[in-house]
Amino acid sequence: MKKLFLLVALAFGIGFVQSVRAQQDVVAGIPVNYDESKVGDYKATLPDALVFNNGKPVRNARQWMRKRRPEIVKLFEKYEYGKWPAKRPKLRYAVQKDFGLGGMAVRKQVTVYFSPDDNGPRVDVLIYLPRDAKGPSPLLLNLSFSPNNLVVFEPGVKPGRRWDPNTRTANVIPTPPTLAPNPAMRIGMNETVRMFLQAGIGFATLNYTDMEPDFKDAAALGIRGLYLKPGQTEPAEDEWGAISAWAWGISNVMDYFVEDADIDAGRVALTGCSRLGKTTIWTGARDPRFAVVIPSCSGEGGAAISRRNFGENLAHITAESRYRYQFCFNYSKYADRVDELPVDANLLVALIAPRPLLLQTGTTDTWSDAKGEWVAACEAAKVYELLGKDALVPGADPDHVPAPDRPIYSTLGYVIHEGGHGVMPQDWIYYLEFCKKFL
Repeated sequence: MKKLFLLVALAFGIGFVQSVRAQQDVVAGIPVNYDESKVGDYKATLPDALVFNNGKPVRNARQWMRKRRPEIVKLFEKYEYGKWPAKRPKLRYAVQKDFGLGGMAVRKQVTVYFSPDDNGPRVDVLIYLPRDAKGPSPLLLNLSFSPNNLVVFEPGVKPGRRWDPNTRTANVIPTPPTLAPNPAMRIGMNETVRMFLQAGIGFATLNYTDMEPDFKDAAALGIRGLYLKPGQTEPAEDEWGAISAWAWGISNVMDYFVEDADIDAGRVALTGCSRLGKTTIWTGARDPRFAVVIPSCSGEGGAAISRRNFGENLAHITAESRYRYQFCFNYSKYADRVDELPVDANLLVALIAPRPLLLQTGTTDTWSDAKGEWVAACEAAKVYELLGKDALVPGADPDHVPAPDRPIYSTLGYVIHEGGHGVMPQDWIYYLEFCKKFL
């Protein structure tokens, strides 16, 4: 089974296995540091999740949930991801239901329309549910870089779309021929989906760029375009960047899950990798209906401490030539003064509490700063403990990252695989075990 998963990961790319450590010491004209001795004293200015903006301490769970948590959400909206629109759209759904994976699953292909226009922003969601379920099924929603027909290879999966940044158009991606030269290319994520189904957990996937393209100056082409004011070509400085737009779209997908009688919307887990790891944790922070949150290698701008000058830093990620558009524009103002940023990743991790959160990263993913994610988890553990939940392991030391491939399945959990950036075959097994425990 593990050999099969490895073939899939290498040949396919949903769980792409690679190290993204920069080959040069400068990215976007900005130096890169990989030396722990040069990280600096980031702890001195790290914001405390259990201290209100006015400097007073949070003394109990009630204060956290009713006052401090909303306070932190507003800080992230203003300074990092940007505000969502207050008004929700009137969604429309097109549902196609049949059987898949050789008859072992109920297969649903749902198109969620965000506007009255069929050609407007929409997202196709491919859903597999256990055919022998006695009632509504729990579900893992996977945020994918690929169209659905390149995730699960079987007849009847609708061809998806992929945006071309040069023509600024979305093009249909045909399904590869059944007799593809590489057998692994015909398998896709099929075995992973079967693994979840056999455990009684459904599996869904969507292509994030269905909702909005992932390139500069694309707000008008996606769901943010529905909310631009007359004469406005991009959101205001504290309004949603692309990550927040994708997260908002996913929250609307949850609205569909709530209406689907075959899905237990109270037991839905969410996962995504890299920029989709950032999207995953921000979605979970903004929408507490997601019962389990599993961000993979979310790094800078996600679960890694920004104040740690290691690998990709705030200046790199918000450079105009890179990913400034993924965040609200206020975020880039702190590129050269990160110590003054009112938020950091420890606060973001804390926003998921008391729900189960599994952080997953890699030993050689130096660009994303695996240790930075561990530090954030150690700092956020006190919030989980305040809310009566177990976090990491007793005496967890932020200076000592756990050994690889020894997952911690606490409510606030952590696992680091041997290798680089992405989801390796064994990570899906860790995700399944975490879901089995908490869903």
